[in-house]
Amino acid sequence: MVFSSTTFLFLFLPLLLLVYFCRRSMTWRNGVLLVFSLLFYAWGEPVWVLGMVAVTLINYYLALKIYGSRKRRLRKLLLWVGVGVSVSLLVYFKYSAFLINTVYGLMGIEKAAAERHLPIGISFYTFQVLTYTVDVYRNKAKPQKSPFLALLYISCFPQLIAGPIVQYTDVAQALGHRRTTPTAFYRGMQRFVLGLGKKVLLANLCGKMLEATALAGGDASLSFLGAWFCAALYAMQLYFDFSAYSDMAIGLGRVLGFTYKENFNYPYLSASVTEFWRRWHISLSSFFRDYVYIPLGGNRQGTARTVVNLAVVWGLTGLWHGASWNFLLWGLYYFALLVLERFVLKEALSRVPKALRHVFTLLLVLIGWVIFYYTDFTAMGEHLGALFGLGRGLADKKLLLVLKQYTVLPLVMALCCLPIQGRLKAFFSSGSQTRALWGEILGTLALTLILLLSVLFLMGQTYNPFIYFRF
Repeated sequence: MVFSSTTFLFLFLPLLLLVYFCRRSMTWRNGVLLVFSLLFYAWGEPVWVLGMVAVTLINYYLALKIYGSRKRRLRKLLLWVGVGVSVSLLVYFKYSAFLINTVYGLMGIEKAAAERHLPIGISFYTFQVLTYTVDVYRNKAKPQKSPFLALLYISCFPQLIAGPIVQYTDVAQALGHRRTTPTAFYRGMQRFVLGLGKKVLLANLCGKMLEATALAGGDASLSFLGAWFCAALYAMQLYFDFSAYSDMAIGLGRVLGFTYKENFNYPYLSASVTEFWRRWHISLSSFFRDYVYIPLGGNRQGTARTVVNLAVVWGLTGLWHGASWNFLLWGLYYFALLVLERFVLKEALSRVPKALRHVFTLLLVLIGWVIFYYTDFTAMGEHLGALFGLGRGLADKKLLLVLKQYTVLPLVMALCCLPIQGRLKAFFSSGSQTRALWGEILGTLALTLILLLSVLFLMGQTYNPFIYFRF
């Protein structure tokens, strides 16, 4: 089940809210939320919901033992058992075929292992399980006494499938004690509708435009301008799609009494690659910083060790997105850029006008998305070559047809990547009470229109999953 479906919007969500709010008891509300969350996941994974439950309960038991033991070796052993169980399940489903086929290739064996079915959201909930066990081991958090609340933390449906990755310490208190207010409900639903509009009206439209370009099917006629246009469209599609899910998750969390941290902060405004990764998929960057980079030593052990630590982090970041060499290459591409920014070009870049740094960073990010897009290295090479005009024309027929059909829509979508909403909100809230009231009225009307248009578009569409479901 996905948020942008009529089943969720008109059946699952209304029924959940009706049952959830019919009683004030937190025990009742947690029980309802747990049942609906498991149902939400089982809707798409009727078998592997048991795997998620099993991993959670194993780590719940191990965390209790870790917290109750004063023996350092035993605590560490229990930690590694928990980490091993969690990671081994992820490796089995996501990477085993990739690793086997890599070995086959090195040995010259033509036989190929079949890809395994990847349980939805396994990359996200595995990381959340890890934060729980590791934080208990570090004494940053006390273990959850109730196995049902531990399971609720992992399975809570707003952030279960595609994040944001919620660390246990962020919601530990709210699991047992949280307040839901009419204002929070209203603001949460506003955020949800905004995310729905991003997904249905923007991300899906970007996808339709991409299907009409020479990019679809790996057409060799992709031109210089066509290559950059497709890269920009894909960049916007990824941003709208993933930030839409985060908006919807954050909004639903607020409706239910949880506060989830922001996951995106207008990343395409960045003036450096370092800044881009402070704005893009913030919860993933935070996870690798807190649970990989810092434990490895971070930047505390000299330049050489820092570079090695960064290589490990970005190699893992790339592979986290998928079991394919292009994802590893994409991660190492950012590793190289970050090392250059940090250790080689730092002083030189500081003298470059900020506007030029914005443009240069955006171009580097677009090149990165081309690497991210292709699992076929030949097709990737052709697109990268087209970006630099190698043997390609200036424009192609499909590009011109798309621009003729959609006219100013690509420009409108580019503007939607900017913090226009925040500027409007600041404008209306900084004046008189009358201006603030008009801001509320216009904002509500705009969101109502977005909701109606989104529903109309959904009525004419079939299954439209979020891109990050496959990661």
